[in-house]
Amino acid sequence: MKDQEVELFDMEVRLLIEAVYLRYHYDFRNYAVSSLRRRMRHAMMRFGCERPSDLQHRLLHEPDVFAQALQYFTVQVSEMFRDPGYFLALRQQVLPVLGTYPSIKLWVAGCSTGEEVWSLAILLAEEGLLERSLIYATDINPESLKLAEAGAFALDRIAGFSRNYVAAGGKRSLSDYYTGAYQGVVFDRGLKKRIVFADHSLATDSVFSEVNLVSCRNVLIYFNRGLQDRAVGLFRDALVPRGFLGLGSKESLQFGMHAHDFELCVPAQRLYRKVVA
Repeated sequence: MKDQEVELFDMEVRLLIEAVYLRYHYDFRNYAVSSLRRRMRHAMMRFGCERPSDLQHRLLHEPDVFAQALQYFTVQVSEMFRDPGYFLALRQQVLPVLGTYPSIKLWVAGCSTGEEVWSLAILLAEEGLLERSLIYATDINPESLKLAEAGAFALDRIAGFSRNYVAAGGKRSLSDYYTGAYQGVVFDRGLKKRIVFADHSLATDSVFSEVNLVSCRNVLIYFNRGLQDRAVGLFRDALVPRGFLGLGSKESLQFGMHAHDFELCVPAQRLYRKVVA
């Protein structure tokens, strides 16, 4: 696209995002423009629209289309034990600290289709902490939450999950935690007993519980600076004193307004601890 065309395209995307907020109360207004631009192009192809304004018309007048299109507004890329070093650091350096608490609460913010949530449940089970833990798994996409809660994944993904699990210090075989069903696998319902799935927006909602660990990985990179600061502020307010915050490998608190509220405790894995004032 030429510069002027890109400018007009982005203008239409901003109008579309504002319209979605007014019509459906989903707030994407502070998401990174470059990311939205790319995702709206995919949505336009999916729904046969030439311009963002055409897509806006369909989204406003066809709620069923909006429900389908919501997946294009949020990034649904995940896998179990993604970045195994992160989970190994949790196992070796974070869970021993959390194990000193009588009860443990974790918040997976932006849980997508649940791969990280189920990974954490397995990790807690192997460290003997699951029965006194509660995992809050939140996302703004209701379809993603349904998939996350089901704990069902395609069979062709399991080999990759298993490799990650071993690299993350897995103590058993990943197959001990699932059963085969309909060309896929379903994870143990016993793990699900300690997970609460709920709708929550980092753009508009407030803190809902005090937690010992927040894991929000590869979410902030899709927000602009203002929304990043809002989200990290929520994490700070939710965390107990000296609580842990885990971010994605390309994310940092270094230049944010809440940088002074955290100290980096495992630099290679972007694990932080809340500073006690």
